[in-house]
Amino acid sequence: MLSGLATWVQDVIEQLGYWGVALLVIIENVFPPIPSEIVLPFAGFVAQRGDASVYVMILAATIGSVIGALVLYYIAAAIGPERLRHFVVRFGRWFGVKESDLTKAEAWFDRRSTAAVLAGRCVPLIRSIVSIPAGFRRMKIVPFIAYTFVGSAVWNIVLIGAGAILGDNWDAVADYISIFQYLVIAGILLLVVRFAFTIIKRRKG
Repeated sequence: MLSGLATWVQDVIEQLGYWGVALLVIIENVFPPIPSEIVLPFAGFVAQRGDASVYVMILAATIGSVIGALVLYYIAAAIGPERLRHFVVRFGRWFGVKESDLTKAEAWFDRRSTAAVLAGRCVPLIRSIVSIPAGFRRMKIVPFIAYTFVGSAVWNIVLIGAGAILGDNWDAVADYISIFQYLVIAGILLLVVRFAFTIIKRRKG
């Protein structure tokens, strides 16, 4: 399946160029199973081959990132914090989450929204998800777009640049990204375990 997806991604970029890269990045932000570690390095390879500009590829990918992030932002904003809170109050006990936990999480994001969006756009698995709490909290749209643009540009420069440098070996970028993803997953699991331990300790107390 991944091989077929990779072939489709390559065909789209070969046929549509910059527009194809922007479109794929938009979809990748909303539908994460389309891996950016294939889209971006291959875009760099195509540019290095002389069929496009690396700089314009980076710009196209970054614009696509912002558009994709805005889609998730507005979906979350439409759902709104009130519906989310109602869901937590009604069903949160099944997940070990109290309304006070949601309040603390919202306060944490409000204090660190800039860092969360800016740094989150450079972290696998978190890149798309960070748009959701930003939408729920209705983060100011201009800073959201600005920080999304900058954070996404860093990610795109690294991956597209790597694809351009590696040339025919552009697909090796995925191996390094996979290692990074495993580290992120491990970190998330540690946070989940810590959260569960805190809930259990609170209930016993």
